[in-house]
Amino acid sequence: MSGESNTEKAEAFSDNTNGVTLRVKEATSLPVEADSISPDLFVDRTNSEIKNLTLFCGRREVTMGDLFTVEGEASDMITLKGSLRNYKKIGQNMTRGRITVTGDVGMHLGAYMRGGEIIVHGSAHDWAGAHMQGGIIRIKRNGGHFVGAGYPGEKRGANRGAILIEGNAGNETGARMRRGLIVVMGNTGEFTGANLIAGSIFVFGRLGERAGAGNKRGSIVAMGDTAPLLPTYHYQCRFQPVYLRFYLRRIRSWGLRISDDQINGYFRRFSGDITTLGKGEIVIHD
Repeated sequence: MSGESNTEKAEAFSDNTNGVTLRVKEATSLPVEADSISPDLFVDRTNSEIKNLTLFCGRREVTMGDLFTVEGEASDMITLKGSLRNYKKIGQNMTRGRITVTGDVGMHLGAYMRGGEIIVHGSAHDWAGAHMQGGIIRIKRNGGHFVGAGYPGEKRGANRGAILIEGNAGNETGARMRRGLIVVMGNTGEFTGANLIAGSIFVFGRLGERAGAGNKRGSIVAMGDTAPLLPTYHYQCRFQPVYLRFYLRRIRSWGLRISDDQINGYFRRFSGDITTLGKGEIVIHD
């Protein structure tokens, strides 16, 4: 690397509006630890410096240039093209910029991210947005299990930010989430919002079994069908909540299909889980 400071490099390349494009040279069946694919690491680096960033492919340390053809330099806008199903931790810890993925992507997408945006024009594997603290993740097809959840042994999951999934999500969506918003336009699996501390989860398809088990103060909003609720939830009332109108209009502003009837509709509120604080809720659209 040259003797220029990071600030000087960023200023020198500030006119670069095309971003950086990474094209997979050859698909691999080995897991790739790709946490170095991050706008924070690309924004002040030249093309050759980006190519020399390291990743792990299986047990072998490789460079970005070994796995990808690299176009562009010094930008916090990254486009990924090719087969990325085995590429894990893309966008981990990112704080700025945008990553756009043209197909499916592997586990731990955007884990611990604090800002910026990730757009996946495909599906994501398990643990997308785990422990995220800011920013937005948009998945155009399906999410895996544990979206926005906390890793085993951790007390909290996502703690701010938004995750928007236009397809289905798996089990334990939002488990142990502390703050933030998760929107699933399709169905969710079992234990949606398990041990939810706070935050909001919207499900527009079918809300899966055992939703909200251990929920302390969080909100789970079912806009479609629901599996039978746990007996630890008690019916409270039928109402038109003003706060949900705000959320639904915000979700619609992100380009998701939300009707006026949904925004202005009536909801049934169930409070629980009474095995914990009992201050959480599952709200079901009539």
